Amino acid sequence: MEVLCTARLRLRAWTTEPGDLARLTDLYGRPEVVRWLGGPPSVPVRELVERWQRVHELDPLHGCWAVDPVDGGAPAGTVLLKPLPNGVGEVEVGWHLHPDSWGHGYATEAARTVVDRAFDGGLPEVYAVVRPGNDPSMAVCRRLGMTPLGRLRRWYDVELEAFRLVAPE
Repeated sequence: MEVLCTARLRLRAWTTEPGDLARLTDLYGRPEVVRWLGGPPSVPVRELVERWQRVHELDPLHGCWAVDPVDGGAPAGTVLLKPLPNGVGEVEVGWHLHPDSWGHGYATEAARTVVDRAFDGGLPEVYAVVRPGNDPSMAVCRRLGMTPLGRLRRWYDVELEAFRLVAPE
């Protein structure tokens, strides 16, 4: 998987190395994180990483990247770009950050990087879906310049705040 870099972040593929798996287990084991995701992953983190690796092999535009601060330390979390379920080709940008990495602007910076890459690759628009009450994630959507679409049940079987960003001309 392609490595993407900003001044503060390095976005890379998650691996099945013990450090990555431990960080993901910690991230997706935290109630303050998974409450916004509808629960923890339904598969062990090793299988989750293997699925993410296969997704990128099949379609290099999409993926789930580890968000590494360039100044060191554990991955801040995950940024993703993937097709929305039950959609008609819509693509979702999302972020899952560890609480020790909240408040640093990493979600916005990482999401902007994968969105810009997607637009450069020809994607005409991206969406984000956020559980009502997740004000920090809605703020990320606003910082990205996304347009709020209101609450929808279109892609997931739960009402979510939806946002859309159109590629610049």
